[in-house]
Amino acid sequence: MVYVHLAEGFEEIEAVTCVDLMRRAGIEAVTVSITGQKLVKSVRGLAVEADLLFEEADYNDCEMIVLPGGMPGAKNLGEHKELIKNIKEFAEKNKWIAAICAAPMILGREGLLKGRHATIFPGMEAHLAGAVTVKDRVVTDKNIITSKGPGTAMEFAAAIVEVLKGQRVAEDLKKDLVMYEK
Repeated sequence: MVYVHLAEGFEEIEAVTCVDLMRRAGIEAVTVSITGQKLVKSVRGLAVEADLLFEEADYNDCEMIVLPGGMPGAKNLGEHKELIKNIKEFAEKNKWIAAICAAPMILGREGLLKGRHATIFPGMEAHLAGAVTVKDRVVTDKNIITSKGPGTAMEFAAAIVEVLKGQRVAEDLKKDLVMYEK
């Protein structure tokens, strides 16, 4: 199971695309609201009903934490103390963490990117404390996946599928979605 976290002001393309691609690949992708309410508004006012409230989520059954970006969504995720605690526990246990757009700043602030390759929304590189900043659209370094923004959401989601289901499933998904032509 993968938890995709929603905070007020999340980037809708990043959150919904991740859930969509994971579910197409047979991954149990579950949206989790950190707001105390299931209905969460995106940065452009799109209301999305989360599957679970944070308080209902069991992180023992979760194999990956996904952090969509957007502002103030990423900032709101970074201010949720219990979520940060879970992210740190995942990092300590080498469990998967994926962050896109502005959300990698949370990982940088918490010191989880030291010596790792990572990317973030252009112009926010200073927030990747200790990371080897790269300009790639999607970066996987050990148990952490980072990506640049809304325009890289499908690639980011495909990288998640690849690490959880394998390269063959990810390639088939990309082909089915016409992410590239063969």
